[in-house]
Amino acid sequence: MFETDGVRIGALRRDLEAARFSVERLTQLWGEPAQAALAREQRVPAVRALSLRRDPAAGDEVPDPAGTLALLFILGLPCPAAELAAALPETGIDGALALGLVERDGENVTALVDLRPYSFVDPYGVGSWWIVSDLGELALGRALGEQHVLGVGGASLTLSGLMIGRRVGSVLDLGTGCGIQAMHASRHAQRVVATDISSRALGMARFNALLNGIDTIEFRLGSLFEPVAGERFDHIVSNPPFVITPRTKGVPEYEYRDGGMVGDALVARVIRESAQHLTPGGVAQLLGNWEYSAEGEGLERVEAWLAGTGLDAWVVEREVHDAQRYAETWIRDGGTRARTPEFDRLYDAWLDDFERRRVRAVGFGYVMLRRPTSGEPSLSRLEHLDGAIGSNESGLGEHLERFLDVHDWQHALDDAELEASTLLVAPDVTEERHYWPGAEDPTVLSLHQGGGFGRTVRIDTGLAALVGACDGELAVGAIIAAIAQLLDVSHSELREELLPRVRELLVTGFLQPAEL
Repeated sequence: MFETDGVRIGALRRDLEAARFSVERLTQLWGEPAQAALAREQRVPAVRALSLRRDPAAGDEVPDPAGTLALLFILGLPCPAAELAAALPETGIDGALALGLVERDGENVTALVDLRPYSFVDPYGVGSWWIVSDLGELALGRALGEQHVLGVGGASLTLSGLMIGRRVGSVLDLGTGCGIQAMHASRHAQRVVATDISSRALGMARFNALLNGIDTIEFRLGSLFEPVAGERFDHIVSNPPFVITPRTKGVPEYEYRDGGMVGDALVARVIRESAQHLTPGGVAQLLGNWEYSAEGEGLERVEAWLAGTGLDAWVVEREVHDAQRYAETWIRDGGTRARTPEFDRLYDAWLDDFERRRVRAVGFGYVMLRRPTSGEPSLSRLEHLDGAIGSNESGLGEHLERFLDVHDWQHALDDAELEASTLLVAPDVTEERHYWPGAEDPTVLSLHQGGGFGRTVRIDTGLAALVGACDGELAVGAIIAAIAQLLDVSHSELREELLPRVRELLVTGFLQPAEL
Protein backbone atom coordinates (compact mmCIF):
# COMPACT_ATOMS: atom_id res chain seq x y z
CA MET A 1 0.00 0.00 0.00
CA PHE A 2 2.77 2.45 0.97
CA GLU A 3 6.45 2.27 0.20
CA THR A 4 8.40 1.62 3.39
CA ASP A 5 11.88 1.88 1.94
CA GLY A 6 13.93 3.09 4.89
CA VAL A 7 16.48 4.81 2.66
CA ARG A 8 13.89 6.89 0.82
CA ILE A 9 11.98 7.69 4.01
CA GLY A 10 15.22 8.75 5.67
CA ALA A 11 15.91 11.10 2.76
CA LEU A 12 12.41 12.54 3.09
CA ARG A 13 12.94 13.13 6.81
CA ARG A 14 16.15 15.04 6.17
CA ASP A 15 14.49 17.12 3.45
CA LEU A 16 11.59 18.05 5.74
CA GLU A 17 14.03 19.08 8.44
CA ALA A 18 16.06 21.17 6.01
CA ALA A 19 12.90 22.84 4.69
CA ARG A 20 11.92 23.76 8.26
CA PHE A 21 8.53 22.22 7.58
CA SER A 22 7.14 22.86 11.06
CA VAL A 23 4.03 24.24 12.72
CA GLU A 24 5.98 27.27 13.87
CA ARG A 25 7.38 27.98 10.41
CA LEU A 26 4.02 27.66 8.66
CA THR A 27 2.40 29.99 11.17
CA GLN A 28 5.16 32.51 10.40
CA LEU A 29 4.56 32.13 6.66
CA TRP A 30 0.79 32.53 6.55
CA GLY A 31 0.05 34.25 9.86
CA GLU A 32 -2.44 33.71 12.64
CA PRO A 33 -5.56 34.91 10.75
CA ALA A 34 -4.90 32.46 7.90
CA GLN A 35 -4.24 29.70 10.44
CA ALA A 36 -7.62 30.41 12.02
CA ALA A 37 -9.26 30.40 8.58
CA LEU A 38 -7.79 26.97 7.85
CA ALA A 39 -9.39 25.70 11.04
CA ARG A 40 -12.70 26.85 9.52
CA GLU A 41 -11.91 24.90 6.30
CA GLN A 42 -11.06 28.09 4.37
CA ARG A 43 -7.74 28.06 2.48
CA VAL A 44 -7.83 31.31 0.46
CA PRO A 45 -6.04 33.47 3.10
CA ALA A 46 -3.25 30.87 3.42
CA VAL A 47 -2.89 30.56 -0.37
CA ARG A 48 -2.67 34.35 -0.71
CA ALA A 49 -0.10 34.60 2.06
CA LEU A 50 2.11 31.84 0.64
CA SER A 51 2.00 33.27 -2.87
CA LEU A 52 3.73 36.38 -1.54
CA ARG A 53 6.47 34.55 0.34
CA ARG A 54 9.75 33.64 -1.27
CA ASP A 55 12.97 32.34 0.18
CA PRO A 56 15.13 35.47 0.68
CA ALA A 57 18.30 33.41 0.94
CA ALA A 58 17.78 31.96 -2.53
CA GLY A 59 16.44 35.00 -4.35
CA ASP A 60 12.99 36.40 -5.05
CA GLU A 61 12.16 33.84 -7.72
CA VAL A 62 12.63 30.78 -5.49
CA PRO A 63 9.62 29.75 -3.35
CA ASP A 64 10.17 29.06 0.31
CA PRO A 65 10.49 25.23 0.64
CA ALA A 66 8.08 25.03 3.58
CA GLY A 67 5.56 27.12 1.64
CA THR A 68 5.86 24.85 -1.42
CA LEU A 69 5.23 21.77 0.72
CA ALA A 70 2.27 23.43 2.45
CA LEU A 71 0.64 24.47 -0.82
CA LEU A 72 0.99 20.95 -2.18
CA PHE A 73 0.34 18.66 0.78
CA ILE A 74 -1.88 20.75 3.09
CA LEU A 75 -3.79 23.04 0.75
CA GLY A 76 -4.01 20.45 -2.05
CA LEU A 77 -2.89 22.65 -4.92
CA PRO A 78 -0.85 21.42 -7.92
CA CYS A 79 2.82 22.34 -7.83
CA PRO A 80 5.46 22.63 -10.56
CA ALA A 81 7.67 19.54 -10.38
CA ALA A 82 10.75 21.75 -10.37
CA GLU A 83 9.57 23.53 -7.20
CA LEU A 84 8.95 20.25 -5.41
CA ALA A 85 12.37 19.00 -6.49
CA ALA A 86 13.89 22.14 -4.98
CA ALA A 87 11.95 21.67 -1.74
CA LEU A 88 12.88 17.95 -1.49
CA PRO A 89 16.37 17.83 -3.06
CA GLU A 90 17.48 14.52 -1.53
CA THR A 91 14.15 12.72 -2.06
CA GLY A 92 13.65 14.11 -5.55
CA ILE A 93 10.60 13.72 -7.75
CA ASP A 94 11.33 10.04 -8.35
CA GLY A 95 11.52 9.42 -4.61
CA ALA A 96 8.27 11.28 -3.94
CA LEU A 97 6.57 9.23 -6.68
CA ALA A 98 7.98 5.97 -5.34
CA LEU A 99 6.84 6.78 -1.80
CA GLY A 100 3.30 7.38 -3.03
CA LEU A 101 3.27 11.02 -1.99
CA VAL A 102 2.48 12.57 -5.38
CA GLU A 103 1.48 11.84 -8.93
CA ARG A 104 2.89 13.63 -11.96
CA ASP A 105 0.97 15.30 -14.77
CA GLY A 106 3.41 16.78 -17.27
CA GLU A 107 5.37 19.55 -15.58
CA ASN A 108 3.20 19.54 -12.46
CA VAL A 109 2.75 17.24 -9.49
CA THR A 110 -0.36 16.71 -7.40
CA ALA A 111 -0.45 15.43 -3.81
CA LEU A 112 -1.88 11.97 -3.18
CA VAL A 113 -1.72 12.35 0.59
CA ASP A 114 -1.86 14.99 3.27
CA LEU A 115 1.57 15.54 4.83
CA ARG A 116 1.84 18.10 7.58
CA PRO A 117 3.84 18.98 10.70
CA TYR A 118 2.41 18.32 14.14
CA SER A 119 3.70 19.61 17.47
CA PHE A 120 2.78 18.74 21.06
CA VAL A 121 3.80 18.91 24.72
CA ASP A 122 3.62 15.90 27.02
CA PRO A 123 5.22 14.90 30.36
CA TYR A 124 8.48 14.21 28.51
CA GLY A 125 8.75 17.64 26.93
CA VAL A 126 8.07 19.35 23.62
CA GLY A 127 7.88 17.17 20.53
CA SER A 128 7.16 17.43 16.82
CA TRP A 129 6.46 14.97 14.04
CA TRP A 130 5.28 14.85 10.43
CA ILE A 131 2.02 13.00 9.84
CA VAL A 132 0.79 11.46 6.59
CA SER A 133 -2.93 10.82 6.15
CA ASP A 134 -5.49 10.95 3.35
CA LEU A 135 -6.31 14.28 1.75
CA GLY A 136 -9.16 16.03 3.51
CA GLU A 137 -12.27 17.65 2.16
CA LEU A 138 -10.51 21.02 1.82
CA ALA A 139 -7.97 19.61 -0.62
CA LEU A 140 -10.31 17.16 -2.34
CA GLY A 141 -13.19 19.57 -2.82
CA ARG A 142 -15.67 16.73 -2.33
CA ALA A 143 -16.98 14.25 0.22
CA LEU A 144 -14.52 11.79 1.73
CA GLY A 145 -14.15 8.19 0.57
CA GLU A 146 -15.25 5.36 2.83
CA GLN A 147 -11.67 4.10 3.21
CA HIS A 148 -10.45 7.56 4.22
CA VAL A 149 -7.59 7.56 6.78
CA LEU A 150 -8.03 10.51 9.09
CA GLY A 151 -5.12 12.65 10.21
CA VAL A 152 -4.80 14.34 13.59
CA GLY A 153 -8.32 15.61 14.29
CA GLY A 154 -10.06 16.96 17.34
CA ALA A 155 -10.77 13.53 18.84
CA SER A 156 -7.12 12.52 18.32
CA LEU A 157 -5.95 15.60 20.20
CA THR A 158 -8.43 14.92 22.99
CA LEU A 159 -7.25 11.34 23.49
CA SER A 160 -3.55 12.17 23.33
CA GLY A 161 -4.15 14.88 25.94
CA LEU A 162 -5.95 12.38 28.18
CA MET A 163 -3.23 9.75 27.82
CA ILE A 164 -1.51 8.88 31.08
CA GLY A 165 2.21 9.06 30.46
CA ARG A 166 3.47 6.82 33.25
CA ARG A 167 6.26 4.54 32.00
CA VAL A 168 5.05 1.03 31.25
CA GLY A 169 6.24 -2.09 29.48
CA SER A 170 3.48 -2.41 26.88
CA VAL A 171 0.71 -0.39 25.25
CA LEU A 172 -2.05 -1.45 22.87
CA ASP A 173 -3.43 1.18 20.48
CA LEU A 174 -6.76 -0.26 19.36
CA GLY A 175 -7.82 1.16 15.98
CA THR A 176 -4.65 3.11 15.34
CA GLY A 177 -5.69 4.96 12.16
CA CYS A 178 -2.76 7.09 11.05
CA GLY A 179 -0.84 5.89 14.12
CA ILE A 180 -0.83 9.09 16.16
CA GLN A 181 -1.82 7.49 19.49
CA ALA A 182 0.69 4.67 19.05
CA MET A 183 3.40 7.26 18.41
CA HIS A 184 2.43 9.16 21.55
CA ALA A 185 2.39 5.90 23.50
CA SER A 186 5.92 5.11 22.28
CA ARG A 187 7.12 8.03 24.42
CA HIS A 188 6.33 6.13 27.63
CA ALA A 189 6.22 2.44 26.65
CA GLN A 190 8.95 -0.08 25.89
CA ARG A 191 6.80 -1.57 23.12
CA VAL A 192 3.53 -0.67 21.42
CA VAL A 193 1.14 -2.87 19.45
CA ALA A 194 -1.10 -0.95 17.02
CA THR A 195 -4.09 -2.63 15.40
CA ASP A 196 -6.58 -1.61 12.75
CA ILE A 197 -9.11 -3.27 10.47
CA SER A 198 -7.86 -1.13 7.57
CA SER A 199 -4.71 -2.24 5.77
CA ARG A 200 -4.50 1.26 4.27
CA ALA A 201 -4.51 2.82 7.73
CA LEU A 202 -1.82 0.42 8.96
CA GLY A 203 0.30 1.27 5.92
CA MET A 204 0.11 4.96 6.72
CA ALA A 205 0.72 4.38 10.42
CA ARG A 206 3.84 2.31 9.64
CA PHE A 207 5.03 5.01 7.25
CA ASN A 208 4.55 7.70 9.92
CA ALA A 209 6.49 5.73 12.51
CA LEU A 210 9.39 5.23 10.10
CA LEU A 211 9.31 8.85 8.98
CA ASN A 212 9.69 9.98 12.57
CA GLY A 213 12.32 7.43 13.57
CA ILE A 214 10.09 5.38 15.88
CA ASP A 215 10.94 1.68 15.87
CA THR A 216 9.10 0.35 18.96
CA ILE A 217 5.65 -0.11 17.34
CA GLU A 218 4.35 -3.40 15.96
CA PHE A 219 1.44 -3.16 13.49
CA ARG A 220 -1.24 -5.86 13.24
CA LEU A 221 -4.23 -6.12 10.93
CA GLY A 222 -7.61 -7.12 12.36
CA SER A 223 -10.82 -6.08 14.08
CA LEU A 224 -10.78 -4.78 17.65
CA PHE A 225 -9.02 -7.25 20.00
CA GLU A 226 -8.78 -10.12 17.51
CA PRO A 227 -5.12 -9.43 16.58
CA VAL A 228 -4.10 -9.60 20.28
CA ALA A 229 -6.12 -12.61 21.41
CA GLY A 230 -4.74 -13.97 24.68
CA GLU A 231 -2.40 -11.00 25.25
CA ARG A 232 -2.46 -8.46 28.07
CA PHE A 233 -1.11 -4.92 28.18
CA ASP A 234 -0.18 -2.38 30.83
CA HIS A 235 -2.00 0.37 28.97
CA ILE A 236 -4.71 0.34 26.29
CA VAL A 237 -5.62 3.48 24.36
CA SER A 238 -8.34 3.69 21.75
CA ASN A 239 -10.16 6.25 19.66
CA PRO A 240 -12.45 3.54 18.29
CA PRO A 241 -14.83 3.97 15.35
CA PHE A 242 -17.63 4.85 17.74
CA VAL A 243 -19.84 7.03 15.54
CA ILE A 244 -23.42 5.73 15.47
CA THR A 245 -24.32 5.19 11.80
CA PRO A 246 -27.57 3.87 10.32
CA ARG A 247 -27.20 0.35 8.99
CA THR A 248 -29.03 1.41 5.84
CA LYS A 249 -28.12 0.91 2.20
CA GLY A 250 -26.65 4.02 0.67
CA VAL A 251 -25.29 5.50 3.91
CA PRO A 252 -21.46 5.75 3.73
CA GLU A 253 -19.61 3.54 6.21
CA TYR A 254 -16.37 5.41 6.89
CA GLU A 255 -13.78 3.02 8.26
CA TYR A 256 -12.17 5.66 10.47
CA ARG A 257 -15.37 6.30 12.45
CA ASP A 258 -17.86 3.47 11.82
CA GLY A 259 -17.28 0.05 13.33
CA GLY A 260 -20.14 -1.60 11.45
CA MET A 261 -22.25 -2.35 14.53
CA VAL A 262 -25.72 -1.16 15.48
CA GLY A 263 -25.95 1.89 17.72
CA ASP A 264 -23.38 2.07 20.51
CA ALA A 265 -22.63 -1.68 20.51
CA LEU A 266 -19.00 -1.18 19.52
CA VAL A 267 -18.18 0.96 22.56
CA ALA A 268 -19.98 -1.54 24.78
CA ARG A 269 -17.84 -4.34 23.34
CA VAL A 270 -14.56 -2.47 23.77
CA ILE A 271 -15.39 -1.71 27.41
CA ARG A 272 -16.42 -5.29 28.20
CA GLU A 273 -13.47 -6.93 26.45
CA SER A 274 -10.82 -4.60 27.85
CA ALA A 275 -10.82 -6.59 31.09
CA GLN A 276 -9.41 -9.62 29.26
CA HIS A 277 -6.46 -7.63 27.89
CA LEU A 278 -5.23 -5.61 30.89
CA THR A 279 -2.46 -6.65 33.23
CA PRO A 280 -3.13 -6.21 36.98
CA GLY A 281 -3.02 -2.45 37.53
CA GLY A 282 -3.30 -1.87 33.78
CA VAL A 283 -5.32 1.11 32.54
CA ALA A 284 -7.50 1.49 29.44
CA GLN A 285 -8.45 4.92 28.08
CA LEU A 286 -10.91 5.47 25.25
CA LEU A 287 -13.39 7.86 23.74
CA GLY A 288 -16.95 6.82 23.08
CA ASN A 289 -20.63 7.51 22.39
CA TRP A 290 -23.63 6.14 24.26
CA GLU A 291 -27.30 6.42 23.48
CA TYR A 292 -30.19 7.89 25.43
CA SER A 293 -33.13 5.68 24.56
CA ALA A 294 -35.87 3.45 25.88
CA GLU A 295 -33.10 0.88 26.45
CA GLY A 296 -31.35 3.08 29.03
CA GLU A 297 -30.16 6.56 29.90
CA GLY A 298 -26.67 7.44 28.69
CA LEU A 299 -24.37 6.82 31.64
CA GLU A 300 -26.76 4.19 33.00
CA ARG A 301 -26.10 2.18 29.84
CA VAL A 302 -22.35 2.53 30.37
CA GLU A 303 -22.76 1.38 33.97
CA ALA A 304 -24.57 -1.71 32.72
CA TRP A 305 -21.73 -2.45 30.28
CA LEU A 306 -19.27 -2.30 33.17
CA ALA A 307 -21.23 -4.73 35.35
CA GLY A 308 -19.33 -7.96 35.83
CA THR A 309 -16.09 -6.76 34.22
CA GLY A 310 -14.30 -6.45 37.56
CA LEU A 311 -12.80 -3.14 36.42
CA ASP A 312 -12.39 0.16 38.19
CA ALA A 313 -14.06 2.86 36.09
CA TRP A 314 -14.19 6.62 35.76
CA VAL A 315 -16.48 7.80 32.95
CA VAL A 316 -16.80 11.49 32.13
CA GLU A 317 -19.61 12.55 29.81
CA ARG A 318 -18.66 15.83 28.12
CA GLU A 319 -21.55 16.46 25.72
CA VAL A 320 -25.06 15.30 24.93
CA HIS A 321 -26.47 15.98 21.44
CA ASP A 322 -30.07 15.49 20.49
CA ALA A 323 -30.67 13.10 17.60
CA GLN A 324 -30.98 15.90 15.06
CA ARG A 325 -27.76 17.66 16.01
CA TYR A 326 -25.86 14.37 16.15
CA ALA A 327 -26.98 13.46 12.63
CA GLU A 328 -26.07 16.89 11.26
CA THR A 329 -22.60 16.77 12.83
CA TRP A 330 -21.57 13.44 11.36
CA ILE A 331 -23.13 13.89 7.94
CA ARG A 332 -21.21 17.14 7.63
CA ASP A 333 -18.06 15.44 8.98
CA GLY A 334 -18.07 13.13 5.95
CA GLY A 335 -17.93 16.10 3.61
CA THR A 336 -21.58 16.22 2.52
CA ARG A 337 -22.66 19.83 2.20
CA ALA A 338 -25.74 21.05 4.05
CA ARG A 339 -28.83 22.16 2.14
CA THR A 340 -28.25 19.66 -0.66
CA PRO A 341 -30.46 16.72 -1.72
CA GLU A 342 -27.76 14.26 -0.60
CA PHE A 343 -27.54 15.85 2.84
CA ASP A 344 -31.33 15.65 3.23
CA ARG A 345 -31.36 12.00 2.12
CA LEU A 346 -28.74 11.07 4.71
CA TYR A 347 -30.47 13.16 7.36
CA ASP A 348 -33.68 11.18 6.80
CA ALA A 349 -31.76 7.91 7.08
CA TRP A 350 -30.21 8.95 10.41
CA LEU A 351 -33.51 10.12 11.89
CA ASP A 352 -35.32 7.01 10.65
CA ASP A 353 -32.74 4.87 12.44
CA PHE A 354 -33.01 6.82 15.68
CA GLU A 355 -36.82 6.77 15.62
CA ARG A 356 -36.92 3.05 14.90
CA ARG A 357 -34.65 2.34 17.86
CA ARG A 358 -36.26 5.07 20.03
CA VAL A 359 -33.00 6.99 20.46
CA ARG A 360 -33.52 10.64 21.35
CA ALA A 361 -29.95 11.75 22.15
CA VAL A 362 -26.32 10.63 22.17
CA GLY A 363 -23.67 11.32 24.80
CA PHE A 364 -19.95 11.67 24.18
CA GLY A 365 -17.14 11.36 26.66
CA TYR A 366 -14.04 9.76 28.10
CA VAL A 367 -13.73 6.31 29.63
CA MET A 368 -10.91 5.26 31.94
CA LEU A 369 -10.80 1.66 33.15
CA ARG A 370 -8.36 -0.16 35.40
CA ARG A 371 -7.90 -3.77 36.34
CA PRO A 372 -7.35 -3.94 40.12
CA THR A 373 -4.07 -5.46 41.25
CA SER A 374 -6.09 -7.61 43.65
CA GLY A 375 -9.55 -7.85 45.12
CA GLU A 376 -12.72 -6.12 44.00
CA PRO A 377 -12.99 -2.81 42.14
CA SER A 378 -12.76 0.25 44.39
CA LEU A 379 -13.68 2.92 41.87
CA SER A 380 -16.99 3.48 40.07
CA ARG A 381 -17.46 7.09 39.09
CA LEU A 382 -19.75 8.10 36.21
CA GLU A 383 -20.46 11.82 35.89
CA HIS A 384 -21.41 14.58 33.47
CA LEU A 385 -18.93 17.47 33.25
CA ASP A 386 -19.77 19.90 30.49
CA GLY A 387 -17.91 23.00 31.62
CA ALA A 388 -14.69 24.38 30.20
CA ILE A 389 -11.57 22.33 30.88
CA GLY A 390 -9.51 23.94 33.62
CA SER A 391 -6.12 24.70 32.08
CA ASN A 392 -6.45 22.87 28.76
CA GLU A 393 -7.43 19.44 27.54
CA SER A 394 -3.85 18.57 26.58
CA GLY A 395 -2.84 18.42 30.25
CA LEU A 396 -5.53 16.09 31.51
CA GLY A 397 -3.32 12.99 31.41
CA GLU A 398 -1.34 14.16 34.43
CA HIS A 399 -4.59 15.04 36.23
CA LEU A 400 -5.99 11.55 35.59
CA GLU A 401 -2.78 9.89 36.75
CA ARG A 402 -2.84 11.85 39.99
CA PHE A 403 -6.54 11.09 40.42
CA LEU A 404 -5.80 7.35 40.45
CA ASP A 405 -2.94 7.76 42.92
CA VAL A 406 -4.97 9.90 45.33
CA HIS A 407 -8.05 7.68 45.01
CA ASP A 408 -5.98 4.65 45.99
CA TRP A 409 -4.33 6.56 48.85
CA GLN A 410 -7.57 7.70 50.47
CA HIS A 411 -9.39 4.42 49.78
CA ALA A 412 -6.73 2.55 51.75
CA LEU A 413 -7.36 4.74 54.82
CA ASP A 414 -10.18 4.28 57.31
CA ASP A 415 -11.65 7.43 58.79
CA ALA A 416 -9.32 7.42 61.80
CA GLU A 417 -6.28 7.17 59.51
CA LEU A 418 -7.64 9.95 57.30
CA GLU A 419 -8.04 12.15 60.39
CA ALA A 420 -4.40 11.50 61.27
CA SER A 421 -3.19 12.61 57.83
CA THR A 422 -2.07 16.07 56.77
CA LEU A 423 -3.33 17.69 53.58
CA LEU A 424 -2.52 20.60 51.29
CA VAL A 425 -4.73 22.78 49.15
CA ALA A 426 -3.88 22.17 45.49
CA PRO A 427 -1.97 25.14 44.03
CA ASP A 428 -4.59 25.81 41.32
CA VAL A 429 -7.51 26.19 43.75
CA THR A 430 -9.11 29.54 44.55
CA GLU A 431 -11.99 30.41 46.85
CA GLU A 432 -14.85 32.67 45.82
CA ARG A 433 -17.18 34.48 48.22
CA HIS A 434 -20.37 36.30 47.27
CA TYR A 435 -22.14 38.77 49.56
CA TRP A 436 -25.45 40.52 49.53
CA PRO A 437 -24.77 44.27 49.57
CA GLY A 438 -24.02 45.36 53.11
CA ALA A 439 -23.92 41.82 54.53
CA GLU A 440 -21.06 40.77 56.80
CA ASP A 441 -21.27 37.05 56.05
CA PRO A 442 -21.05 35.54 52.55
CA THR A 443 -24.19 34.07 51.03
CA VAL A 444 -22.28 31.77 48.65
CA LEU A 445 -18.92 30.09 49.15
CA SER A 446 -17.27 28.07 46.40
CA LEU A 447 -13.95 26.55 45.44
CA HIS A 448 -12.75 26.79 41.85
CA GLN A 449 -10.19 24.54 40.21
CA GLY A 450 -7.90 26.21 37.69
CA GLY A 451 -6.57 22.96 36.21
CA GLY A 452 -8.02 19.49 35.71
CA PHE A 453 -11.68 19.63 34.74
CA GLY A 454 -12.10 23.17 36.04
CA ARG A 455 -14.62 22.08 38.65
CA THR A 456 -16.49 24.46 40.94
CA VAL A 457 -17.95 23.16 44.21
CA ARG A 458 -20.22 24.89 46.68
CA ILE A 459 -18.97 24.76 50.27
CA ASP A 460 -20.22 25.90 53.65
CA THR A 461 -18.48 27.61 56.53
CA GLY A 462 -17.22 24.41 58.12
CA LEU A 463 -15.70 22.98 54.95
CA ALA A 464 -14.25 26.37 54.00
CA ALA A 465 -12.53 26.55 57.36
CA LEU A 466 -11.14 23.03 56.97
CA VAL A 467 -9.79 23.67 53.47
CA GLY A 468 -8.29 26.97 54.56
CA ALA A 469 -6.37 25.22 57.36
CA CYS A 470 -4.92 22.47 55.14
CA ASP A 471 -1.34 23.69 55.05
CA GLY A 472 0.43 20.37 55.59
CA GLU A 473 1.00 21.07 59.29
CA LEU A 474 -2.19 20.20 61.19
CA ALA A 475 -3.83 16.79 60.92
CA VAL A 476 -7.36 16.66 59.52
CA GLY A 477 -8.75 15.46 62.87
CA ALA A 478 -7.20 18.35 64.77
CA ILE A 479 -8.63 20.83 62.25
CA ILE A 480 -12.13 19.36 62.58
CA ALA A 481 -11.92 19.48 66.39
CA ALA A 482 -10.88 23.14 66.30
CA ILE A 483 -13.68 24.06 63.88
CA ALA A 484 -16.27 22.26 66.04
CA GLN A 485 -15.14 24.25 69.05
CA LEU A 486 -15.08 27.53 67.11
CA LEU A 487 -18.59 27.01 65.66
CA ASP A 488 -19.92 25.48 68.88
CA VAL A 489 -21.26 22.39 67.13
CA SER A 490 -21.08 18.66 67.83
CA HIS A 491 -17.60 17.33 67.04
CA SER A 492 -18.89 13.86 66.12
CA GLU A 493 -21.59 15.26 63.82
CA LEU A 494 -19.15 17.63 62.12
CA ARG A 495 -16.65 14.82 61.69
CA GLU A 496 -19.31 12.60 60.12
CA GLU A 497 -20.30 15.42 57.76
CA LEU A 498 -16.83 16.57 56.71
CA LEU A 499 -14.80 13.39 56.22
CA PRO A 500 -16.74 12.15 53.14
CA ARG A 501 -16.47 15.64 51.64
CA VAL A 502 -12.73 15.67 52.30
CA ARG A 503 -12.43 12.38 50.41
CA GLU A 504 -14.33 13.89 47.49
CA LEU A 505 -12.12 17.00 47.45
CA LEU A 506 -9.08 14.72 47.46
CA VAL A 507 -10.08 12.60 44.48
CA THR A 508 -11.29 15.60 42.46
CA GLY A 509 -8.01 17.41 43.01
CA PHE A 510 -8.92 20.29 45.33
CA LEU A 511 -6.90 18.79 48.18
CA GLN A 512 -3.81 16.62 48.04
CA PRO A 513 -1.97 14.46 50.57
CA ALA A 514 1.08 16.18 51.98
CA GLU A 515 2.97 12.89 51.71
CA LEU A 516 2.39 12.30 47.96
